[in-house]
Amino acid sequence: MTTKILFVCLGNICRSPAAEGVFRTLAPELETDSAGTGSWHIGEPPYGPMQAAARARGHDISNLRARQFKAQDFMAFDLIIGMDDANIAEIERLRPSGDTTPVKRFTDYAPGCGVDHVPDPYYTRDFNGVLDLIEDAAKGLRASL
Repeated sequence: MTTKILFVCLGNICRSPAAEGVFRTLAPELETDSAGTGSWHIGEPPYGPMQAAARARGHDISNLRARQFKAQDFMAFDLIIGMDDANIAEIERLRPSGDTTPVKRFTDYAPGCGVDHVPDPYYTRDFNGVLDLIEDAAKGLRASL
């Protein structure tokens, strides 16, 4: 059974911390973390509007802090979940030779969602729509374990 899951987006202030928070609610016994492929927000809390939208649904992500994805994460986690193809490409670019840690797209766990990525609400401003998708994918991921 997968026990350590890492959620990855671009800046680690919207999608991946929301995914971590939602998944923690569904599977508190599993170890989770989140990271971003970029370095712009290292040490910052999740974006205020995302925190507010998550809190309204019962997910407190205020204690999370952004960090950057690193090659060592392949050894520390059993499963790495990317929010979109650009994130996955950057994750794969850092994969150590010979490593076999699975890297999956989060929407793969919500096959009926109609999209192939989790849109970035930092740009779209659709925090609730993104949380709907994240909650569906998190339920699918939980059911797959």
